Amino acid sequence: MPAVEAWGVTKRFGSGDSRLTVLDGVDWSVEAGELTFLAGESGSGKTTLLSILAGILRPDAGTVHVFGEPVERLDRHRLARFRRERVGFVFQQFNLLSTVTAAGNVAVPLLAQGLRPSAALPRAREALEQVGLGRHADRLPRELSGGQKQRVAIARALVHSPRLLVCDEPTASLDARNGRGVIELLREVALDPRRAVIVVTHDSRIFPYADRICHIDDGRLVADRRGAITETLQEH
Repeated sequence: MPAVEAWGVTKRFGSGDSRLTVLDGVDWSVEAGELTFLAGESGSGKTTLLSILAGILRPDAGTVHVFGEPVERLDRHRLARFRRERVGFVFQQFNLLSTVTAAGNVAVPLLAQGLRPSAALPRAREALEQVGLGRHADRLPRELSGGQKQRVAIARALVHSPRLLVCDEPTASLDARNGRGVIELLREVALDPRRAVIVVTHDSRIFPYADRICHIDDGRLVADRRGAITETLQEH
């Protein structure tokens, strides 16, 4: 069974003559243990689809299952719990708290689940160790480079062991070296057979790292290619 399944997902915004169909009956599935990219131009619907899969937006029509959970059927409270416990988020702009240390930022999802700081902070430090930033745990975001901030954001997304990791343009604001480091880290994370990792991107520099690249255009999936990482390794 795929980790993520979507059938007939439709989403519209606006009303009347200004009503816009952003997703038009999308059918899509994502496997665990793979690094899956969703690519497309700005306004193509990729971030909207990602937000629906992660339980941030509700579809106007269609169904979404994440590891068997019927996301579109969950009420407001169960949906908030689903996001809090089952989903990790990585964003282009990092979204770190500027006055809180790296460890404090990483601990936020655990604190939201009700853990005491005395229990959350050691786990946050372990997560930073895993992304190569253990010795930067007590630094503030302003003391970190862009690549380091994104690694903190990845540690924050993973600290509560989510089954679904969604990343919205995680390399777009990084230079080539830092972008490569971040996507290599996400590739390692994606090898976990218990987790699905979806990266929304239009950054063609990182395409070779994907196991699968799906393209969306005008609210519809138009291409689906597998084996990018294997082909690249064979070429080199």
